[in-house]
Amino acid sequence: MAQYEEVKVHGYEEFCKAVSERKGKDIFAYFSGDKDDQGASWCPDCVKAEPVVRGEMAHLPEGSVFIYCQVGERPYWKDPNNEFKKTLKLTGVPTLLRYGTPQKLVEEQCFKADLVRMMFTED
Repeated sequence: MAQYEEVKVHGYEEFCKAVSERKGKDIFAYFSGDKDDQGASWCPDCVKAEPVVRGEMAHLPEGSVFIYCQVGERPYWKDPNNEFKKTLKLTGVPTLLRYGTPQKLVEEQCFKADLVRMMFTED
């Protein structure tokens, strides 16, 4: 089983801090809508994608980092000027990306285990 570090963050500032503390590592980031007290996200696609992404995490590269980032409440996410959209150029949630590369899976692509596995296993 691959050894990786999982980090859970909430919001853009926490995400940036988590990345800067892990410079030089292979970082995968999964962006999801916020969850309520029952653990349910306002984003139905995020609810559907999370078990698929988690099911492929055994394929994460040795020594890599998986950052699970909640982007905020729906009204914040819908603001076109939020930092995730402006700075990270996210267009939708869920998004799974390999930080510092163009590799990105957005929305329905995150439902496909083979695509998720490919992202985790290809250099």
